[in-house]
Amino acid sequence: MRRHTIEPRPGWQQTVEEQGLIYPLTRYPDDSLRPYWDESAYYSFSLPEVEALEGVVEELHAMCLAAAEHIVAEDRFADLGITDRRLASLVAESWRRRAEQPSLYGRFDLCYDGTGPAKMLEYNADTPTSLVEAASPQWFWMEERFPGADQWNSLHERLVDAWRRQAELLPPGPVHFAHSETDEIGEDLMTVVYLEETAQQAGLETEALAVEKIGWDSLSGRFVDQNLRFIRSCFKLYPWEWLATDAFGPHVLDTYDHGGGDGTTCWIEPLWKMLLSNKALLAILWELFPEHPNLLPAYLDGPRELARTTGFAAKPLLGREGAGVALHPAGPDARPFTPAEGESYVYQALSPLPDFDGNRVVLGAWVVEEEAAGLGIRESAGPVTDEYARFLPHVIL
Repeated sequence: MRRHTIEPRPGWQQTVEEQGLIYPLTRYPDDSLRPYWDESAYYSFSLPEVEALEGVVEELHAMCLAAAEHIVAEDRFADLGITDRRLASLVAESWRRRAEQPSLYGRFDLCYDGTGPAKMLEYNADTPTSLVEAASPQWFWMEERFPGADQWNSLHERLVDAWRRQAELLPPGPVHFAHSETDEIGEDLMTVVYLEETAQQAGLETEALAVEKIGWDSLSGRFVDQNLRFIRSCFKLYPWEWLATDAFGPHVLDTYDHGGGDGTTCWIEPLWKMLLSNKALLAILWELFPEHPNLLPAYLDGPRELARTTGFAAKPLLGREGAGVALHPAGPDARPFTPAEGESYVYQALSPLPDFDGNRVVLGAWVVEEEAAGLGIRESAGPVTDEYARFLPHVIL
């Protein structure tokens, strides 16, 4: 794994916008616009290195499924902050019937510098983004800048194949694709548009709408779209912890699909993904697989020995884009951690992101269904990968 600088292509912004990345710039607090898609540098990997990382990702995914089974079998929903017994029961039933409920994709965030073992930072298993740039613009960038090279990137083909395989599990009618209108930069919108395109290429009928436009027909007891058609299946880029607790949450749970029965809605991702998209998973993984080379020590009841050894990152169980993460280095001068009121955390060993020429790097390794499918790389100036991170392309040389 190496970082290289390179001159950006002339007209790069228009190029990537035409390839679906309509948010190539990020607005900073000083109101300046700076590249989010950053092709002034790129990363290179060897083929054996990528093959080893693929194996790590698929092993981590299998371990996460084992942890989900443990949570359900041992009724550890409270550790995830799921205290509503009805919701817990529905999640457990969804898990037991997961073979009938399509699950599409997820993204592991890994700490890796090309030398030691990759370490799992978290698993974005319900509503992961940065998919468009990983699947499309970086592939075309490679073909233009490094013809004949390769890339860890089979995302598009695997997504289309996944939809084909899962089509028989879906009820009749169009698959609706929903994102939230609160998305101001277009990232959620384009993620949903791209996934809808992969479903169309697999031969599925689709319909796009905003989550806020989903209606409820009280006469039929069904969700409907803006054309008053029943929503029998819906891919939503909208977290389950919101969907289940919004004003219409009781209707979501009342009509949750457990096998395509009439009057229900099949949501993608399925309800059991709540078991994997919660950062309490990190502590349960460490409990089940202690000392695993690709895991970091993590606890739910406090930092324990981490406060005096490695230091720790306190992560909200349902935080996103680095929001609410507090880093606490070890040492006698370390300040005590004060949890935010009403917030629950996982305490994970501090593993500083690799520093390449002053840039802090995190690997986003994609999984489609059960298999490793691609890589996206984000850089940040600080120790936490937040909304100001940049996306850089990569090649296999």
